[in-house]
Order: sequence, then C-alpha cells, then structure tokens
Amino acid sequence: MVTMEKTPSLHPLDDYVERLLNGGALLPDSPNNVVEVVGILKSYGVVLDAYSRNLIYIAEHQFLVFFPFFKYFNGEISFSKLIRHWWHDRINFEYAEYCMKAMMWHGGGGLDEYLDTPEFAARAEAVIQAKFKNNPIVIGINQLFPDFLTEMLRVSAYYSGLGQFWRVMADIFLNLSDRYDRGEINSIPQVVDHIKAGLVADAIKPITYAVSIKDQVYQIIPKSAGLTFLADTAVPYVEAVFFRGTPFHGTVSYNAQAYQIPLDQARFQYGALYADPLPIGGAGIPPTLLMQDMRHYLPDYLHQIYLHTPRGEDDLRVQICMSFQKSMFCVTTAAILGLMPYPRDTQDSSEQSANRVYLQKWMNRLETSRLQDVNKT
Repeated sequence: MVTMEKTPSLHPLDDYVERLLNGGALLPDSPNNVVEVVGILKSYGVVLDAYSRNLIYIAEHQFLVFFPFFKYFNGEISFSKLIRHWWHDRINFEYAEYCMKAMMWHGGGGLDEYLDTPEFAARAEAVIQAKFKNNPIVIGINQLFPDFLTEMLRVSAYYSGLGQFWRVMADIFLNLSDRYDRGEINSIPQVVDHIKAGLVADAIKPITYAVSIKDQVYQIIPKSAGLTFLADTAVPYVEAVFFRGTPFHGTVSYNAQAYQIPLDQARFQYGALYADPLPIGGAGIPPTLLMQDMRHYLPDYLHQIYLHTPRGEDDLRVQICMSFQKSMFCVTTAAILGLMPYPRDTQDSSEQSANRVYLQKWMNRLETSRLQDVNKT
C-alpha cells in the first residue's frame, strides 16, 4: 500500500494565510488574548488621546519657534506643572515625536509627496513672510538658507498629520474598550472587525493643516491637496512604525563596518512587530517611554493579570510590551484585511488567487517578525 505524503507548505507562514482567509487573525483567538488586547488598547487609547492633542497643539501654536521650551504644556503653563514636568510626573510626549520623526524619515504616502511640491513651498513661504515680516534678521537668514524654515514647516506638517491620525485611532481603541465592557466584544476576530470598520469609516477623512498669524489663517495643507486619513497617514505610519522603525541605541552598533544596520531603509526591521520586548525598560529604548505611559492607565482586570505573573510588577513594562505587540498584530490584521484587493469570502477563483498572492506578500514581510512568538503565548 502506497502512502501519499502531504505536500509541504511553500511558505513557513502559509498557515496564517489560511487563517486570514477563513476569518481569523494573525493573533489566535483565546479569552486571555482578548483580555490582553482590549485592556492594553484601552490604556493605549488614553495615551494616544494625550499624544494627539499635544502634537496638534505643537503644529498649530509652536510652528517656526526656534526654542519651543514649553511645547509639551499645551498652552497651560504654571509653576506646579513645570515642577511635575521636571520631576517627570507627566506623559512622555517625546515618544510621540520619535514616531513622527520615524514617519518623516521613512516617508511614503501623499503627505510626503505633497511636502516636496511647489504648492507647499509657496504656502510655506507665505507663512514665513507673515510670521517674520518685522524681523529682518530671520528674513535675512531665510534668504541665505531658503530651505531652513521651510523644513521646519515640513516637520510641523508631520506633527499635525500624525496628531490627526492618532486622534482617529484613540477613538477607535476607546470605543473598543466601551464595547468590551458592554459585552459586545468577545473574540479576537471581533476586535479586528471593530478596528477595520473604524479604519474604513475614516478612510477618506481629509488631512488638513492651517495656522493662524495675527487673526489671519494660512492653509499649509489645504483640503484641495486631497490628502486622506488611510492612504496618507495610516499606511505610512504602519510602514514606518510597525515595520521599519529605527535601530535602538545600545542594542546595535552604528559602526558602518559592523554591518548591523542595513544600508537600505526599506530593509529596516526595527518596528513594533519586530522589537524584542526584553530590552523594554532600559534607558535609551524609545518604546520604554510608551510602556511607562501606558502603565498608568491599565484597566484593573489587566493589571491583576500582570500582578499574578511570576515577577509581578518587577517586569511590568516587559509584560505591557508583550500585550502591546499582540494588539499591534490585531491592528495589522485589520489593515491587511482592509486593503485586501477582493472580499475575503469571494467565490471567484481569480479573485481568490489574487487575495492569496496579496496575503503571501505580507507573510514574506512578517517572516522575521515576532508573529510566531506571540502565537506561542
């Protein structure tokens, strides 16, 4: 009797392709995963709300300010707040800026393209002239170095763009928590569907940016530029922060002869889906700031889970990071399914093949991520 051997999988992550096509997610569905993901996204939503408000404040009120000492104060400056700031009893807005700089450095999307157009340059110049018309020194510097102030406004545009993106995401995550509390969310696929629905609902939400100088409004990114939430902020954010990121100081060598950092930015794999949670909590690791912020807003049900682990609160930031990574694979699943060329349940064979090829390309990118690690916990 001849035994037929099973054809080996063509890709180590083909099982995940099948899972997605069958209505699952990159993260397996389990009661523990649901609690971790919803709980950590509740905390993350609170933090993102603060991040987004500050980024938008900086973009609208601290633009073209050479030394923005009070940019983290949102216009509310007091001695007691200054003491708390120095004591570090505050939200770590530096992490928001880290993500903004990663987005700007990696580029991509319509926002990046628009900021290199003659239209933006003309609008930026109008703002510069209005802001410094009575300051001949700065005007002279602008003439000597015409890209200096324009580049500052490009940075401000990214502050605004990321702030608007996080505004939407904060609402999605906080609404998810509310639905969980009402008993409407009970599985990981439901979590993914909720996030995907939020992304789709705001997909064409305009991304605009205007500043006010002496009661006159200047449109830096007008609605006519055609920039939208999904294509021009969400997708570049996922690419820059989830996938590429930036190499963390102290974990890799920046010496070019050590070859620990790829020469090509497109080959960077330092993003949230690839980062090892263990260094989290160490000085100089940017996500440490985010984990520190989220620990203050953990729901009691999630905090109790962490307290009953072998190390309790001794490795709380690491535990938060592990839960956060699980949640980001859920967000990634929502983005992947939302951008899939055809409906998941299509019966057309050519569309099914196209969907499969599309998902396999994603799996190629996720092959060296922590996808298989989060599936073991």
